[in-house]
Amino acid sequence: MDPDTVLTLAHDQAIQYPLVEIEYPFGPEYAVYKVRGKMFMMFFDLRGVPSMNLKIDPLDGEVLRDAYGEITAGYHMNKKHWITVAGAGTGDEDSRFEGGHAGTPLDAELLHDLVLESYCLIVAKMAKKDRPVDPETFGERREE
Repeated sequence: MDPDTVLTLAHDQAIQYPLVEIEYPFGPEYAVYKVRGKMFMMFFDLRGVPSMNLKIDPLDGEVLRDAYGEITAGYHMNKKHWITVAGAGTGDEDSRFEGGHAGTPLDAELLHDLVLESYCLIVAKMAKKDRPVDPETFGERREE
């Protein structure tokens, strides 16, 4: 998936979640997605590539960084709890980011899960009375 598509899909998904607001506290080139004032996603340009940071469970982050070339440690964030995601464009994608790995290409289903997990991780840290959703069940896929 190209970087613009990655950001478009992530944006379209995130704005459907309860109480999501988009702010630009670092300037117009940094879109920060928040729930009740807490950031769960940020869009920015990294070395000419549209990219985003997402909150992640540390163990999941390690596995994802090893498996996907489009996923690296969080740019300008806590490297243990955040990842940077950018789609693959044309040219030498593996050299765009330090530590980038060739691997399985990022797909829409994984991207959906990453945005959902980031949102739910932030919501789970809130007091129960402040949570807009139950982070344990929100976004569950139901078998039919």
